[in-house]
Amino acid sequence: MRSRLCRLPTLALIAAGLAGIVTPTASRALGVEMPSTEMERELDRVHRAAATKDKPAIDRRTFSVGEGDTLMDLLTSAAVPRNEASSAIAALRDVYDPRKLKAGQRVTVLFEPRRGGTRRFLGLEFVPDPVRSVSITRKGETGFTSSQVEKPVSRKLIAAQGIIRSSLFEAGSAASVPLSVMMAFIRDYSYDVDFQRDLQPGDRFEMLYEQMVTPDGTVVGDGDVLYASLALSGDDMPIYRFKTRDGRIDYYNRDGESIRRALLRTPIDGARITSGFGMRNHPILGFSKMHQGVDFGAPKGTPIYAAGRGVIEQAGPFGAYGNYIRIRHNTEVSTAYAHMSRFAKDSRRGGKVEQGDIIGYVGASGRVTGAHLHYEVLKGGRQVNPRSIDLPTGEKLGGRELQAFQQTIRALEKSFEDTRGGLQLARTPGAADEKGCSKATSC
Repeated sequence: MRSRLCRLPTLALIAAGLAGIVTPTASRALGVEMPSTEMERELDRVHRAAATKDKPAIDRRTFSVGEGDTLMDLLTSAAVPRNEASSAIAALRDVYDPRKLKAGQRVTVLFEPRRGGTRRFLGLEFVPDPVRSVSITRKGETGFTSSQVEKPVSRKLIAAQGIIRSSLFEAGSAASVPLSVMMAFIRDYSYDVDFQRDLQPGDRFEMLYEQMVTPDGTVVGDGDVLYASLALSGDDMPIYRFKTRDGRIDYYNRDGESIRRALLRTPIDGARITSGFGMRNHPILGFSKMHQGVDFGAPKGTPIYAAGRGVIEQAGPFGAYGNYIRIRHNTEVSTAYAHMSRFAKDSRRGGKVEQGDIIGYVGASGRVTGAHLHYEVLKGGRQVNPRSIDLPTGEKLGGRELQAFQQTIRALEKSFEDTRGGLQLARTPGAADEKGCSKATSC
């Protein structure tokens, strides 16, 4: 037996040793002379290769959605088989509407390289917004599954204040107030303030609002205005956001009276009055004529809001008014909106609207010289001056509800003071005479 083993080729014994059949000690006992260091090197090389043998690397390719492209267009252009692309998109709909993908959105498509240079589609991933990521992964041979990961979002309090020089929007921009927050501020005061006539240079505002932020500090949205104050000609008009025990949320003045009224003074954001109620020289007819409403100049497409809750009595073309809507609010009062470019989707005769609902968009239909909203208030079927009509206020808090609201006032005012610590009053050029002013409502 020894002689036969001795006649085995040395390489055969090495192979046997590598396979774990013959150890270096056993080979010496069998009379085979082999340097132990060589054997150990071979074993070490094989073990390292086995330990580091990985699955094929995933091939990640990132594509950008082109103008007018769909996700199917993107995937097929990335050489994903159409049937697999269709299955992946179907799975995606469980967590995300693929129709919301916009031009410029980056999508990473994952492949598994295979022999012969072919690739197997594994899935895709993208980040549709700063707070979440979406992924599609292969499940079996033909199926796909979807998942999403959302970042936690917290609310951060932001204080802002400013002096109005030329416009409220300019003052808000100077104080770094986001446009959406400024629009909400204007809507909240639209019940009592005519932003075209009531604001004067030197008037002031301040507010406490929320920002939505991720753990890494990325701002992903704006929350609610919690407290605001508008000082017009020295008179302060503070309002506070408050939730009643039955879950209703509204804004109230310091006395606990809801700021809501039956009708908005201004049914459009940020517009200027170009023509008031009364006699005027008609710009097209060329003679004096009673102007039975108020004109608000605004760019074409600006949203128009229902001034109050009610039922649409008329919606459609109406002579010189162009595209026209009239809303009945009660048995006595109606409002009308004219010269629209188009109507909102649900604006039709008999439809119900809530105060602040978008009913249409500014245009230049009918007999006009340019884009604007013609707004009328009708009482008993006759046009009246929107500025002179007496508008009833909303509810007034009382009892325990009022006590809770007063606690809210103190908490919000303290939060404003704590948050604005060190905040300088936003100024525009020419504010040197206000030097030393540190709080809008006390200067």
